[in-house]
Amino acid sequence: MTIQELRNTLEQQKGKQSQIKSEVSSLKEDIQNHGRIIRLHEKARGIVKEVGLKTQEQLQFHIADITSLALESVFPNPYKLVAEFVQRRNKTECDLLFERDDNRIDPLSASGGGVVDVASFALRIASWSMAYPKSSAVIILDEPMRFLSAEYQEKASAMIKEVSQKLGIQFIIITHEPVLATMADRVFETHINKGVTKVK
Repeated sequence: MTIQELRNTLEQQKGKQSQIKSEVSSLKEDIQNHGRIIRLHEKARGIVKEVGLKTQEQLQFHIADITSLALESVFPNPYKLVAEFVQRRNKTECDLLFERDDNRIDPLSASGGGVVDVASFALRIASWSMAYPKSSAVIILDEPMRFLSAEYQEKASAMIKEVSQKLGIQFIIITHEPVLATMADRVFETHINKGVTKVK
């Protein structure tokens, strides 16, 4: 190989070296930019997680605490409602459980219908209170305590009246239970005579 050929090869190698240095510099800059993006994503994830926890705390109050208070106002030794947040299929879901003496049970399969009636009423109120914008403060309930034992219906009636006064909600209740209507502001009795409904 001649000296000229060696010089040409050397110049080619210098050109390749310069190109590699430029690529390395560009890659270093990309790595730094990606590092900044990763740090921003981690920060954003932390904020989202914190917001999620705060939201769960608010849901715990609005759902679990309101429902537990309703159950306490009707039953002796009542269950507490627990809102348990779990991850399923990459989503956060909320399981509602009854708790008593550190034992948790599924409300629908392991408790009386009357307890579920009171909890359902309270959950409906909690859901209404969280809605934005709120709908009209009139809620229609059809046989809301149909499985509740007669011995607890007077307390349930008082609880509904208290919720109405404190939250400014008007309840229109359809019921066959006269005791449940004892706290009502107005009561209308209906009778069917020859297929015609009459109101007293």
